[in-house]
Amino acid sequence: MVSTESVLTFAAMSLLVIVIPGPSVLFVVGRALAHGRRTALATVLGNVIGCYALVVAVAWGLGALVQSSVALFVGVKLAGAAYLVYLGVQAFRHRGEMRVANMDAPAEERRGDLRSILDGMAVGVTNPKGIVFFAAVLPQFVDHSAGHLPVQMMVLGLVPVTIGLVTDTLWGLGASAARSWFARSDRRLSMVGGAGGLAMIGLGVTVAATGRAD
Repeated sequence: MVSTESVLTFAAMSLLVIVIPGPSVLFVVGRALAHGRRTALATVLGNVIGCYALVVAVAWGLGALVQSSVALFVGVKLAGAAYLVYLGVQAFRHRGEMRVANMDAPAEERRGDLRSILDGMAVGVTNPKGIVFFAAVLPQFVDHSAGHLPVQMMVLGLVPVTIGLVTDTLWGLGASAARSWFARSDRRLSMVGGAGGLAMIGLGVTVAATGRAD
């Protein structure tokens, strides 16, 4: 199947790409600032699921179709960008509802975990950085002579997904810790929530303006 050398080389390349903050990292940070640690971690989980969905799509041929079709790529990119802007606007609009007294409220009263996971999945599966990386880089590390190419790509895809899970979790925990520090007053907490919303709006605009690396 997949050689150890291929896995290690792919892991090194994945790490280089992942450590550069992209849409997923900035989205997790924005959610951590706007909604707190629990929402951030649920978002990370959803994003990982979304990213692996991209791996599966690439493994079975859909990724190559997206990469080869300019119209389809732009459509996916703009859909993800629009959703980011929508979430950012919602977070900014409701920034005044953030209160220190509500920091320990049950999750159902703040933001449902399932909703946060689904939000993360939507961002992960429409992430242009992920689409390009998995469609253009992942297939280069399979051993064609060994056969079972989709299975090889799905196994290799676990490497960047695992790295992303660890690094995004650290980003989320760090951002939520900063949020807790700011949460000594309702005013500052509201400002942090607004900053998280603006960050997501800015990220959505940036994703929309990003072209393909042809």
